[in-house]
Amino acid sequence: MNYEQAYKKMCDIGQEHVFKYYDELSDEGKAALVKQVEETDFSVLKRIGSGADETRGSFSPLAAMQLPEIERRRDELYAAGVKAIREGKTAAMLLAGGMGTRLGSDNPKGMFDIGLNRHVYIFERIITNLLDVVKETNTWIRLFIMTSEKNHDATVKFLTEKGFFGYKQEMVVFFKQDMAPACDFNGKLYMEAKDRISTSPNGNAGWYSSMVRAGLDKILVNEGIEWIDVFAVDNVLQRICDPCFVGATVLADVSVGAKVVKKAAPDEKVGVMCLEDGRPSIVEYYELSEDMMNAKDEKGEPAYNYGVILNYLFRTSELASVTDDRMPLHIVKKKIPCLDENGDPVKPAEPNGYKFEQLVLDMIHQLSTCLPYEVVREKEFAPIKNPTGIDSVESARELCKLNGIEL
Repeated sequence: MNYEQAYKKMCDIGQEHVFKYYDELSDEGKAALVKQVEETDFSVLKRIGSGADETRGSFSPLAAMQLPEIERRRDELYAAGVKAIREGKTAAMLLAGGMGTRLGSDNPKGMFDIGLNRHVYIFERIITNLLDVVKETNTWIRLFIMTSEKNHDATVKFLTEKGFFGYKQEMVVFFKQDMAPACDFNGKLYMEAKDRISTSPNGNAGWYSSMVRAGLDKILVNEGIEWIDVFAVDNVLQRICDPCFVGATVLADVSVGAKVVKKAAPDEKVGVMCLEDGRPSIVEYYELSEDMMNAKDEKGEPAYNYGVILNYLFRTSELASVTDDRMPLHIVKKKIPCLDENGDPVKPAEPNGYKFEQLVLDMIHQLSTCLPYEVVREKEFAPIKNPTGIDSVESARELCKLNGIEL
């Protein structure tokens, strides 16, 4: 796409102000702006004011495979999982597009060091956890790592310098998450700089569309990968592609498996696996009514009792049915750094516009069946979202120590 084509694209949607400073830019800046216009999907702007995306359906409980059953069937589940892994049918997908800003770091979140007496990086913990399964099954597992525009180069450089912490480099594939434009409340695009439109990652459901855009779905087909374990960067204890989870999902013959933990309290701030209009879904903690929090199953236990930890095993053959146009688009009010009318950068104190996201909970709702699979919270759930307090560096360190991990 050349300048004339890019300018026309913006004029056609009433956003020609994107090129307001074009004549001031260097040749490199001009090329970067044209390229961004070419690669960005601006159709999300049409969804402003639709008001239909946040409506939810009718919720009902979805039973989980609980720890006693998993233990009773361990040999069966383990054998089925090992078989799938050894046959090369399982891959891993690390969602690593975030930065460590909330932890006080300017680096990618995965580079954060949680060590006390030695260096122990979040990336290192995650790769070590996957290596456990590689050694257990004597099989290398394809590892996809989704980065973002903001952290891609730093992530690739760091992992390369660290020798991928022992993981076979040729089994690792990087790609960038697609970005969505940001705008004011009237739908006018914000400029982040004179040569750049303001953008943000397109949500944690963006991993599949971003993967397809990068052409990496061909790897799934060519290598016969039938299952892909998708997980977030911030949980340093999670087990990835662990054989029992893989085996349980395969034997259940479902569209997706979801690792869950028993809620610590009825009002714990976690998304809960359930059915929504008869299809698998996740109800957010703030959407749980008093009746739902107090509902009991046939055993007299809480009916909405299992929270997700963002570790999902998707059947790859069904992912093509999860299309962007069927997925709800979440239009979120945010504080968006931008240029003012004079071209000066501003950091707003209050929300000044919209960002656009698609969420994995909606992705799961597009599928027909799901197996919630219970894991022990203390052994597999140590998220790092804050420096201190709940779900923090501090709490993750304590859980690592509890599991015999030297820091």
